[in-house]
Amino acid sequence: MADEFRTETDSIGEMQVPAEAYWGAQTQRAVENFPISGLTFGRRFIRALGVVKKGAAQANRDLGLLEAEVADAIVEAADEVIAGELDDQFPVDVFQTGSGTSSNMNANEVIANRAAELMGREIGDRAVHPNDHVNYGQSSNDVIPTAMHVASLEAVEKDVIPALDTLREALEAKEEEFDDVVKTGRTHLQDATPVTLGQEFGGYRTQVEKGLARVDKAREHLAELALGGTATGTGLNTHPEFPGRAAEYITKETGVHFREADDHFEAQAAHDAMSEAHGALRVVAGSLNKIANDLRLLASGPRNGLCELEQPENQPGSSIMPGKVNPVVAEAVNQVHKQVVGNDAAVAAGAAEGQLDLNLYKPLLAYNFLQSAELLANSSEVFAARFVRPLEANREHCATAVEQSMALATPLNVHIGYDKASEVAKTAMKEGKTVREVALEKGYITEEEADEVLDPRAMTRRGILGRDE
Repeated sequence: MADEFRTETDSIGEMQVPAEAYWGAQTQRAVENFPISGLTFGRRFIRALGVVKKGAAQANRDLGLLEAEVADAIVEAADEVIAGELDDQFPVDVFQTGSGTSSNMNANEVIANRAAELMGREIGDRAVHPNDHVNYGQSSNDVIPTAMHVASLEAVEKDVIPALDTLREALEAKEEEFDDVVKTGRTHLQDATPVTLGQEFGGYRTQVEKGLARVDKAREHLAELALGGTATGTGLNTHPEFPGRAAEYITKETGVHFREADDHFEAQAAHDAMSEAHGALRVVAGSLNKIANDLRLLASGPRNGLCELEQPENQPGSSIMPGKVNPVVAEAVNQVHKQVVGNDAAVAAGAAEGQLDLNLYKPLLAYNFLQSAELLANSSEVFAARFVRPLEANREHCATAVEQSMALATPLNVHIGYDKASEVAKTAMKEGKTVREVALEKGYITEEEADEVLDPRAMTRRGILGRDE
């Protein structure tokens, strides 16, 4: 048993730590103190911790505050964290101290012990100290919100935006492909004037484009880094040039532009930027939910639904009904929306909390934001590839159905008046005839006028049919 553990110490006392673990006493205490959810931070956040610690070490080395040998070892160890080589060394539960101190110390201890090992020293011998070296000029109170912003903005720029752009392109391709498919428009789930299937997909494409713009706008405040504020925002125990230099290194490492926070007190005591940015994700999730619902309706059937779209056969839809195929990918998008809405409630509540000089919901904010970003990115890619691109239009059915629509009576308003047009529509409905047949039978319009006024394709464009402008 003695070979399975080693003894490490912190300000409280000794702790038994697994012998092969790079973490130390404070991490071990957190593991024992917070057996709450079994949820731990994922790749994006762990990577961000490595990025922050690397940037801090480089800045402190440049400023002559860390010996080059120690700083270089920290940088090398942080690179392993950034690369994902030490992900199993971050066991702390998401639900922990509200400042995220346990996760900050987890990073400090892992990087310190791995750096010591790289220098040819023993794990745990404090040749590289987690506080005095890895955490030099920092506090959990500025490190965690910095990592939070780094992880969140990287997720937005490298995952969410490219995925949404992929979906936008898929919708745009269908917009062009379906431009000539005239179909029945619907408002209140009732027949309305004709539209083209391409016009509907153009609306979906625009929704995604506007969502991209909303997400893009939220990037500005996520780019601000709290690093350099230390405990309360004053910057005690850190060099005046440290925040700017560290931000430059973080920008270089990520390829994403970051800068020092405008106000360190705001950056640590409030997390409105996280709430704002997640709000944009929630709106996008709502857009995708609406699109997925519409496509499910348009593909409903295959014989007794709207039947205007033919959906891909992704998998069998029932364990009891042979041959049934369901819109499973669209349903997954629907579920992602509900999860993101729940996450948004947690982010909004957490961002509005905390007392005085520190918000105490940092781990909650980071976890929920990053989960939403991952879900949105993955579901957008899958939705585009496995549902939107394979969609086909049921052209014959669309053409037959639109000819039977009572809404074709609408352009008659300007020629025979609303009352007579209404009479035509109701008679057609009652007698099972088309609007064209009834209007001609009643003598309200001629064959020539019917060809012009009751042309479904012409009804999909702005204008007054059959009247010279």
